[in-house]
Amino acid sequence: MGTGLVIATTGLVLTACQGKGAKTSSSSKANHSIALITDSNGVDDHSFNQAAWSGFQAYGKEHGLSQGKGGYQYFQSSSASDYEPNFTQAVNAGYQTIYGVGYMLSDSVKTAAAKYPKKNFVIIDDVITGKKNVVSATFKSNDSSYLAGVAAAYTTKTNTVGFIGGAKSSVIDLFEAGYIQGVKDTAKKLGKKITILDQYIGDFTSTDKAKSIAQSMYAKKADIIYQAAGSAGNGVFQEAKDLNSEKAVNDKVWVIGVDIDQTSQGKYTAKGGQKSNFTLTSVLKGLNFAVKDIANKAYDGKFPGGKHLVYGLQHDGVSLTKGNLNSKAWKAVQQARQDIIDGKIKVATSPSK
Repeated sequence: MGTGLVIATTGLVLTACQGKGAKTSSSSKANHSIALITDSNGVDDHSFNQAAWSGFQAYGKEHGLSQGKGGYQYFQSSSASDYEPNFTQAVNAGYQTIYGVGYMLSDSVKTAAAKYPKKNFVIIDDVITGKKNVVSATFKSNDSSYLAGVAAAYTTKTNTVGFIGGAKSSVIDLFEAGYIQGVKDTAKKLGKKITILDQYIGDFTSTDKAKSIAQSMYAKKADIIYQAAGSAGNGVFQEAKDLNSEKAVNDKVWVIGVDIDQTSQGKYTAKGGQKSNFTLTSVLKGLNFAVKDIANKAYDGKFPGGKHLVYGLQHDGVSLTKGNLNSKAWKAVQQARQDIIDGKIKVATSPSK
């Protein structure tokens, strides 16, 4: 349970989750049911969808709801052509509040909201206006990515770092912009000259292409890569693991995780048999918090239809894990976090190269 940061056109409002664990009838449970429409990556992508699904599970546990009809469920899409049929399927199955997770589902949310005005709809990572039964939720990922840039600048030994994005979009621009600014600002502060390698995959599924790009960046002396690439980012982890298994622990290359804590993906055995971890830190997008926050509002009969909710650093709507950062880097990250909250640092929303 926690607070969410709600930004509407009228200003800033702090709200609290309510409504724990009351017993409900089957009809009222249906009114509290929630459904998740995924993109093609599914709920076990070690990234975006998995974070949202964990929020669904937490909501179900809090209110005594089970996975399935009358509780919570996901509908996986094999391709974009499945989005609209999956929304229709969720409506016909009786789910009341239905989430489209990712900007690519925005058009399908609009269509479903117009077709089913008595249902609640949520779009994550995009903004839909003019629909009273749709709430939009976005995240200040540029702010948390700035912190990743601070961490990278403090940690790099080669003074070369990388960024690998999925598909080019305004959403991924936030990750890229914050990271680049964080690296540059911190390099200046430390008196370093840091080269930033920057490339996009073109989608969020091509792990082989992500691995190839990572291989090229590491070959160009990058020792840290921040990937914001959905399930394709698994390819970056694969490349780092392959490289690090042939290196001494002190010579490892690093990956910065995204969306969820990806520490578990950084486990490996170094040359010589020593167990170690190459996930430097992870940029967390609080999808689990956001989806649960919105579901709780709907549960209390206060679904924020027509509003735009923005989740930022102040209430850990976005954040950075301590991970494997040394104490000096972590202290700098904490200071930068507070400076952003206090308005002393303004983080760009589009990349400046």
